[in-house]
Amino acid sequence: MRRTGYVYDDRYLLHDPGSWHPERPDRLKAIQASLKDSGILELLIHLKPYPAPLAWVERLHDPDYIRRFQEACQRGQEIFEVQDCGISPESYEIALLAAGGVMAAADAIMGDKADNAFCAVRPPGHHAERARALGFCFFNNVALGVVYLLENFGLERVAIVDWDVHHGNGTQHLFEADPRVFYLSLHEDPQYCYPGTGYRREEGKGPGKGFTLNLPFPPHSGDEEYLEALRNEGLPRLRQFAPQFVMISAGFDAHAKDPLAQMHLTRSGYREMTRLVLDLAQESAGGRLITVLEGGYNLEVLEECVEDHLRILLDIPLDHS
Repeated sequence: MRRTGYVYDDRYLLHDPGSWHPERPDRLKAIQASLKDSGILELLIHLKPYPAPLAWVERLHDPDYIRRFQEACQRGQEIFEVQDCGISPESYEIALLAAGGVMAAADAIMGDKADNAFCAVRPPGHHAERARALGFCFFNNVALGVVYLLENFGLERVAIVDWDVHHGNGTQHLFEADPRVFYLSLHEDPQYCYPGTGYRREEGKGPGKGFTLNLPFPPHSGDEEYLEALRNEGLPRLRQFAPQFVMISAGFDAHAKDPLAQMHLTRSGYREMTRLVLDLAQESAGGRLITVLEGGYNLEVLEECVEDHLRILLDIPLDHS
């Protein structure tokens, strides 16, 4: 059995984007309940998140933007800058705690206290730009974890695999000129799906050109299309890059039953993607891998897919019920 860290804190439930909002606290409650009922929770190494230090957050996010977000929460605003970014008074502190949860996972793995980790954090992060909240996201959790790995632990190459159904515009833009970071995204075609970025032609800029690979799929694509693209194009490029650490932006919203998109991935498709990316981490990065929760809005699907994902990370038998 592998040593799998698990980042979770009840404080993540305090971020309340509004009762109408799909990115609701019940998402983490469902994951917690499922892991407890299945007995998996007691197999995990529980990692305590800490608020991301502002010096690290400011490496990627504009200080004025950070201040505006903090002040909006303090004033009791219910929306921050765009309609889908609902907030509550606690949202700023909890967003820092989400980013810090990924840093805590990095600390554990780089300190040889865990082999890999799953971060059950919210709010999610991959749409957050340098100075802009978008798509339920405020601070870019994965991106901040990556810059922490590069600059606190001295790594030279980190790969991000983003399989959320929506393209991670924020993550791409934060690293598109940085050859230390390879960003691979599998998502619904931006012609049909939010946020309208992630075309094949977007390959990075300047010294980072060639280190962004977008694999967009037409609506209603499923396991076969995703796995073929990952095996034939995504993984060969990642192997060539030879990452020293692998991050997954794991949205489970490309599932056929998710209400926010039009894709047809299944539970077994997510299992196989997990295995393939974990194999890459074992080949290239000594197994060092952190998964960070992004989207996924059908609670039953979320429970099943996260449980499967953790079983594979732990290297314990899958539940085939």
